Amino acid sequence: MSATCEKAAEEVTRNLGFDCHDVSPVVSFHNPFDLASWTMPILELAVIGGAIFALVHAVRRFRAGDPINLALWFASLVYLFVTEPPLYFPEWFGLDKQYGFIFAHNVFSVQFMWDRLPLYIIAFYPAISALAYEVVRVTGIFKHRGALAGAVAVAFVCQVFYEIFDMVGPQLKWWAWYDGNLKVNHPALASVPMNSMLLFASASMGAMAFLVVRIAGSRGADGGPRRGWSLTWRILVAGVLTPLTMVVFGVPSAIFGGDTPNLTAQAWVLGIELGLVWVAGLWILLGHRRRQGDDPEPMTPFARIYPLVYLAAMVIAWIGALPAFLDAENGITSDGTPIGSGWYTLACFLGAAVILVVLHAGRRRAPTAETVSVR
Repeated sequence: MSATCEKAAEEVTRNLGFDCHDVSPVVSFHNPFDLASWTMPILELAVIGGAIFALVHAVRRFRAGDPINLALWFASLVYLFVTEPPLYFPEWFGLDKQYGFIFAHNVFSVQFMWDRLPLYIIAFYPAISALAYEVVRVTGIFKHRGALAGAVAVAFVCQVFYEIFDMVGPQLKWWAWYDGNLKVNHPALASVPMNSMLLFASASMGAMAFLVVRIAGSRGADGGPRRGWSLTWRILVAGVLTPLTMVVFGVPSAIFGGDTPNLTAQAWVLGIELGLVWVAGLWILLGHRRRQGDDPEPMTPFARIYPLVYLAAMVIAWIGALPAFLDAENGITSDGTPIGSGWYTLACFLGAAVILVVLHAGRRRAPTAETVSVR
């Protein structure tokens, strides 16, 4: 048995269509038109393009005096490299008994780390965090209501946009969860573990936005924005602390865990926490929209364009998945892949529509030169 392909990983990757024993330890390249699903190169283009777009936008704001977008972009990568390797190879970190094998990505155009880490996943972290943060920042919530309210709104926006992606991925073989892992992957909403829905899709992103705004967004001794090493170490701290916040938010459901977890109780706890994310996020966004005198920040090209591009890519993916989704029996398609929750996906699409209305409605024409505020 390979040190990078234990029994559970072998089972999951075989079902995805590749052999985890026959992989490159560093990097591999594959024909984007010969992947497991025709939706995969579209996903790669949307996500990698979004990460590049976010970086260009972040550099522009950094040059104008606001380092937060750039700090968030790099902090998300720190968070990625602290979090992902233990998920792929828990036995390397002594976590195989505590967490066990959780999931595996399929083979995309560019793969790293024994074909477990696709390039698009590296790009996904800065792309989705930048999308959620910039949408909330442009509404003016960070400026007028502070870092905490802004972070809660980020957690909600990320939940909405992330879960549209999360609910269709397993069906299209973008990745596969190991169903035998009861400690982490259950309880689940259709094919998606509820722990992932709460901790990865909301808690981590909201916490990271809060940490970056509070730590990297503070002013230097000269009263100016952080730069150089003063900014760099704050980015590292925010990225490293983000996974620890997931542990905190995971405590309520973990109370009902152990060797024989009470999955029903955990489902109720996680469901309540997810409900609070929706209620609090909508309350902050809609309440801020109704407030008088709180002008939004000037619209930016990234906030105006990328959420729509991302949603368009997800619509294409869902259109491709819909025939097999509708014909699925007992939650499994004819190809043997599990489907996501259609009702929750629909709720997320409606939530995304509300977010875009809040973002765009009643907005005056933006000035030609973008105004920068470091909050």
